[in-house]
Amino acid sequence: MFDDLADFHTWFAERRAANHYEVSAVPVDRIEGWRTEPETGDLVHHTGKFFAVRGLEVGTDHRETAAWTQPIIHQPEIGILGIVVKVVRGEVWCLLQAKMEPGNINLVQLSPTVQATRSNYTRVHRGNAVPYLEHFVAPREGRVALDVLQSEQGSWFLSKRNRNMIVEVPEDPAPREDFCWLSTSQIAELLRVPNLVNMDARTVLSGLPFFHAPELTEGLPAEQDGRPLHTTGQLLSWFTGCRARYQLNRRFVPLAGLPGWRRIGGEIIDEGKRFFSVTGVRVEASSREVGSWSQPMLRPVERGVIGFLGRHIDGVFHVLVHARTEAGTQDVVEMAPTVTCIPASYAGLPAARRPRYLRDLEEAAARGALVDVVHSEEGGRFYHAENRYVVADVGPDFGLDVPEDYCWMTPRQLTGFLRYGNHVNVAARCLLSCFPSAPALATR
Repeated sequence: MFDDLADFHTWFAERRAANHYEVSAVPVDRIEGWRTEPETGDLVHHTGKFFAVRGLEVGTDHRETAAWTQPIIHQPEIGILGIVVKVVRGEVWCLLQAKMEPGNINLVQLSPTVQATRSNYTRVHRGNAVPYLEHFVAPREGRVALDVLQSEQGSWFLSKRNRNMIVEVPEDPAPREDFCWLSTSQIAELLRVPNLVNMDARTVLSGLPFFHAPELTEGLPAEQDGRPLHTTGQLLSWFTGCRARYQLNRRFVPLAGLPGWRRIGGEIIDEGKRFFSVTGVRVEASSREVGSWSQPMLRPVERGVIGFLGRHIDGVFHVLVHARTEAGTQDVVEMAPTVTCIPASYAGLPAARRPRYLRDLEEAAARGALVDVVHSEEGGRFYHAENRYVVADVGPDFGLDVPEDYCWMTPRQLTGFLRYGNHVNVAARCLLSCFPSAPALATR
């Protein structure tokens, strides 16, 4: 436990320096331990476990483009993202880990207590056991404050889910050398630091309000402080209507010869160079369950933008939520931020094909954002994937009438939907985790 965040930063730098890390590029057809399927060209692990990169054909009536093909990560097994917590003098403390992942732009970031695929924690790799796993598998001690299956990035994963868990332990486990205790107020400060708190930690932290941590629910106005524009029943009806209204059809197609994609220079790239590529890496990491391995990774072309437009309605702060469809979405749509895109992917396209509300978000953020920080995405599968996370108040003159797949709701209402799987997508959850670091979004 740190009395001052300066002590944490010293510890974090020491842990980074204490271990050896190296990531080098390898051609996708020469990734050790992986093979290219002769009939399809798909990339699969030699054990048949972990994940595969396959070709996907997508058709939908709910995107700027009606049909496309792309590589996608197929990882049907469900992993565990879990944070051990304790209460000390009325404040919640979280046990986090300084974890190396090959895709992190700075290699080491703060992760949950346990961040492990099923293949990892069942030790398919024959490596070391996952520390603290006993707190998240039955039989376990402690109070389970959060336990829900949540989706991952639908643009790059097909129907991927992880088990998000928060467990209060009856005893105080001593932190191992790459682990530390941080209070929720300290974490709120660290969420302002670019590329420090990883995506897996952020998605679990978004569920902390269910633990009744007051410092994490500041800025999430209680219902008695003002009346939301819509009731929870109305929001559920809107969301269910979107799921019923729109269509999403997918089927696997061979990765080899995928239309619009080519294998060049040891990578699989889209011909327009607008979206992402599939690359291979070899990894050395002295602090992981195994000391070295190789794997494919997805690498986006540029930094993305993920943002909520917000405004006060009858004195209560609301955000504009999008019912968004992505290639890998399990049930047609999920509740997403107002804007989710890589702006460079739309350069030179007509306005009708550019993301709705992107310009409004950029203009509002330029006047002053409530949240504005760059965070990394899943460093275990994505190489140097960053997004600028933004919450911007567009002011009272911004109209309340919005397209049928958008809806105004309070941050507290959106947080309430986190108890259900496949309702709030990972981008929205990560933004919600950043709300405590914003100036109070209180009533006016």
